[in-house]
Amino acid sequence: MYVPPIYASHDHTRLQRVVRGHPLAILVTNGPRAPYATHLPVVDSPRSRETDDPVGTTLLGHMNRANPHWASLSDEMSARLVFSGPQSYITPTLYQTTPAAPTWDFVAVHLEGTLRLLDGLEETLRVVRRTVEVFEHDFGADWDMEPSLEYFRQIAVGVGAFEFRVTAAESMFKLSQEKDATVRERIAENVSPEIAALISDLSAKEPS
Repeated sequence: MYVPPIYASHDHTRLQRVVRGHPLAILVTNGPRAPYATHLPVVDSPRSRETDDPVGTTLLGHMNRANPHWASLSDEMSARLVFSGPQSYITPTLYQTTPAAPTWDFVAVHLEGTLRLLDGLEETLRVVRRTVEVFEHDFGADWDMEPSLEYFRQIAVGVGAFEFRVTAAESMFKLSQEKDATVRERIAENVSPEIAALISDLSAKEPS
């Protein structure tokens, strides 16, 4: 990912907020004609949630075994996980100047790492249970999965689970940093609350 220096962020906490707040990632690996790319849910392993630096942590993911992408995977294969955060079109009317050009503000995180495929029903169920546990806590209503575990066992035979060991991380927070503070304030008033909060956070950390 090409990241102009003005849009680069080295704040691990901010990066992890994107990974954990937008966990439907794209797993990208090499394919025979073009890269494979599969959208799938990804969560931290329990120990990895204790740190904000993603490098060295382990993420857990799963996909349908019928997906040809799954058959192409192997242990220690290099891979990339792509996370897309909040985004918004920015109209030049907010700049109140001419000439001007529109743009698109967005947040993206790319994690590089290596895969370890998990064998056996119990290992697969461990990933499925961890995924439910994290998502119910972060996005759901703390649904009790215990009465459904037998159903999980029935469907898990069609699930391929893996661990992803993170070796490198990069992020792009393109949030109109090149504009002056007054313009950024107008932009923040006309985008989603999530992007507005990020713009305000970056502005607050600028040297005075």
